[in-house]
Amino acid sequence: MSKRLFDIVVAALLLLVFSPLLLVIAAVVLIALGWPVFFTQVRPGWHAEPFTIYKVRTMRPPFAPGAELLNEQQRLTRIGRTLRSLSLDELPELFNVLKGDMSLVGPRPLLTMYLDRYSPEQARRHDVRPGITGWAQVNGRNAMSWDRKFELDVYYVDHHSLRFDLAILLQTLSQVLSRSGISEPGEVTSSEFRGPSVPDTE
Repeated sequence: MSKRLFDIVVAALLLLVFSPLLLVIAAVVLIALGWPVFFTQVRPGWHAEPFTIYKVRTMRPPFAPGAELLNEQQRLTRIGRTLRSLSLDELPELFNVLKGDMSLVGPRPLLTMYLDRYSPEQARRHDVRPGITGWAQVNGRNAMSWDRKFELDVYYVDHHSLRFDLAILLQTLSQVLSRSGISEPGEVTSSEFRGPSVPDTE
């Protein structure tokens, strides 16, 4: 079975199984946060081509009526924190998989503003479709340095296979249940990527 066919079959089955849960989550978010229920954002995908990613909304708007700009810690709600800790906010990305924007397994799609900050080696992460989960996610998730994440992403690019994907999916289940590595200390998820680390020459 090809990777693409595997993605389609598994994503369709998961959507069928989790659609009642997704409806409940959507209702809870609608009551707690209002409309829209889903968060959308343009991300770079395969060969850095832009696509729109779908996620469950977990944050309040950046501006509160009559108040100053809120930071991410203030915007993230209790419900949103719970959804993120269980990775339930990622469920709508299964639609991205069916559309062909994403794969079940691959480097996580990051922000478009990072594109010109990658080294040539780091930019190779775009040589495969981005994934809902990936090799970096099961080896520390957000609780590791950017350089290490990209090393793991590129390793996946060079070694990806259906068997490797299955192993990562099984490890992802364990990672989600343990709720480990969800965020970098002091951050909602991780700090901003500002470019490759410069080695100390001293």
